[in-house]
Amino acid sequence: MAASTHESARRTNLLIALCVVGLVACLPLVIKDVYLQNVLVLTLMYAALSQSWNILSGYCGQISLGHALYFGIGAYATLLLMTKFGVLPWFGMIAGGVLAALIAAAVGYPCFRLKGHYFVIATIVIAEAGYLLMLNWDWAGAAMGIEVPVRGDSWAKFQFARSKLPYFYFALALAFVAWLVTWMIEDSRWGYWWRAVKDNAEAAESLGVVVFRSKMAAAAVSAFLTAVGGGFYALFVSYIDPESVMSFQFSLLMALPAVLGGIGTLWGPAVGAAILIPITEVTRSYAGGTGKGFDLIVYGLLVMGIALGRPEGIVGAFTARKRARAS
Repeated sequence: MAASTHESARRTNLLIALCVVGLVACLPLVIKDVYLQNVLVLTLMYAALSQSWNILSGYCGQISLGHALYFGIGAYATLLLMTKFGVLPWFGMIAGGVLAALIAAAVGYPCFRLKGHYFVIATIVIAEAGYLLMLNWDWAGAAMGIEVPVRGDSWAKFQFARSKLPYFYFALALAFVAWLVTWMIEDSRWGYWWRAVKDNAEAAESLGVVVFRSKMAAAAVSAFLTAVGGGFYALFVSYIDPESVMSFQFSLLMALPAVLGGIGTLWGPAVGAAILIPITEVTRSYAGGTGKGFDLIVYGLLVMGIALGRPEGIVGAFTARKRARAS
């Protein structure tokens, strides 16, 4: 009976996701304003990025504040392969994802032996080291960055000067893929292993869970999806430098939607991004140059409110209430 209920809940989640994707796909028919379409693109992109971050930090319990490293790797790999070697960006994004997954495994090998705040600090330090490396690497543009040469609209090169819609639909597809990967993993052996590791690594290991390998797999999947998002962002803005793709702010922006919506939940990152990103983008736009950093104040207030009122996040609080009623 319990297994049947569980499978029914999973099918319901998938059906809801398909309906949400269908409804969101229709939004450009109603929203014609270019600025608002830009906000939609960013919201979907951060929903995908936060979902990717949630795989490692939410399900596996390895809180990372260095995911800007993988985001930057994806962005730089995509544009360097495109501008230096003429590789189409579609292949560049995949190459960036694979490279980020390998680097995540290399970083995880020593860092996963650390626990708690030591691991968090290590992720920040390594991401900052990557930032400084790109800041001084002349072949990759150093502080000047890389600009994408615009040669007209092209699906092959994923360049569109007149319309935001191709970027919107790619961001929607990326967000759905990240959600679908999480949905598939959640009920797999890896998903159960990750949650066991998050709850109690020592107890999980005593029951046969290969803890170290579980963490490495979570890091690789999370880094791959994050890097693909970085490659997409580079093509969307057509220019990158270390500050615009590898700063600490990006690591925070990936974590905050999941914190707001509910860490370790299937819908938390999407719900958090749908609330957080539009609010912060609009406040940044209206505050302009006079309100620099005002969006960070909004982030802080939202997180403080959730931490005090609903520490398990919006989706987490809703799920806990349903369980309480069922019992």
